[in-house]
Amino acid sequence: MTNGSLLVISAPSGAGKSSLVKAMRERDARLGVCTSHTTRPPRPGETNGVEYHFCERADFEKILESDGFIEHAEVFGNHYGTSRAELERLREAGTDVILEIDQQGAAQVRQQFADAITIFILPPSREALRERLTGRGQDAGEVIEGRLAEAAGEIAHCGKFDYLVINDRFAEALEDLLAIVRCARLARSRRLDELRPMIGELTAST
Repeated sequence: MTNGSLLVISAPSGAGKSSLVKAMRERDARLGVCTSHTTRPPRPGETNGVEYHFCERADFEKILESDGFIEHAEVFGNHYGTSRAELERLREAGTDVILEIDQQGAAQVRQQFADAITIFILPPSREALRERLTGRGQDAGEVIEGRLAEAAGEIAHCGKFDYLVINDRFAEALEDLLAIVRCARLARSRRLDELRPMIGELTAST
């Protein structure tokens, strides 16, 4: 069985990454997510093991010391990491895996996995990003300003990604992301072994 694709999706906070990934999985049952570990507390409505594996800092550091993360980063004082074992298990089962990580993590993954497909989601404007962050009603004004400053730094690295998707109209951004997934599945590296018998028949001498 051919390993599943590895899709790395990054975006500044408030760009709509999580909502888009959720919609992608609702539309395509062959997509899976490697759930990150984090030391930050759950937000209202979040469930352990769904949005994140929420853990204590000491437990996070034990996994880190044993090389259990393929990438890790500190964001706003909280630690995030992607489980190596979970990613390998999903890919070996043929699942196309989405990693929702920041641009720092994407750079770490890119160094380890040459076949990783990297996607950066952009907001249509700074003002739109501010409105989305404010509309969530989860953060104080100074936190929002901090997130905007952080977003500017992340967006500055978007040229290192394979694909750029603008989340202005949600439905269009979703179709763009699903098109990237379809292209990945049609790549020679994914299909050649699967199609080899058919290609052999088509090229056989008569």
